[in-house]
Amino acid sequence: MSQPSESARAAVPAEGAARPLWVYRLGRVPYEEAWALQRALVALRKEGAIPDALLTLEHPDVVTLGRNAGAASLLWSAEELSARGVQLVVSDRGGDATYHGPGQLVAYPILDLRPDWADVPRFVRALEQVMLDVLASYGLTGGRVEGAPGVWLSHPDRKLGAVGARISRWVTHHGVALNVNTDLRRFGLIVPCGLAGKGVSSLARELGAEVDFEEARERLIARFAATFGRAAEARAPETLPRPAEGAAVGGEST
Repeated sequence: MSQPSESARAAVPAEGAARPLWVYRLGRVPYEEAWALQRALVALRKEGAIPDALLTLEHPDVVTLGRNAGAASLLWSAEELSARGVQLVVSDRGGDATYHGPGQLVAYPILDLRPDWADVPRFVRALEQVMLDVLASYGLTGGRVEGAPGVWLSHPDRKLGAVGARISRWVTHHGVALNVNTDLRRFGLIVPCGLAGKGVSSLARELGAEVDFEEARERLIARFAATFGRAAEARAPETLPRPAEGAAVGGEST
């Protein structure tokens, strides 16, 4: 793994200043590659070698099963999914089954929640609020559904954003996924988040036109920084560590 620079170790805010948030705008990154990258960043964050970070990206078609996933949430076998070009990954995040794919905006925060956010339910609500604020910026009024983390529109209930996080020694990874221009037919491969009878939607479906993905990304980054009181600093993908190799990683451009 590449070592952080001296400037990274010195990235400590002055008293009263917002903590820095290194923001990476990546392309389309395979799920397991992004997961390994998160683990590498978590290790560096625990060492105090880097400040908080936020990865924003898309994934190729993949179904992931969280720690709470039941067998009934998966409607196709791994072999059947593979035949359709969809990977299946058992993840260590919270939550049930979900789908990631092109057109879906994924954000993975690597945050040390101490001392200001060391409250897990509050952290999850804040992740939801980030997505709710993005929906509001497009004129959509979203909300929460009791017992079903994520963000929803009602009448009928339909989910636009998912939350699934993992916290170790108060450092987070995994995060949120917001349907921007997602092919919603892919959610027919699973029972999304284990909630039978609930629908899914996207910004594009609700607005009746394809949404500028990069604009949606910028809105989410801005709301994330504001919600968590961080100062966003753009970082080049080439500066990311590649686990066990020390080379850069950035994913395919989209």
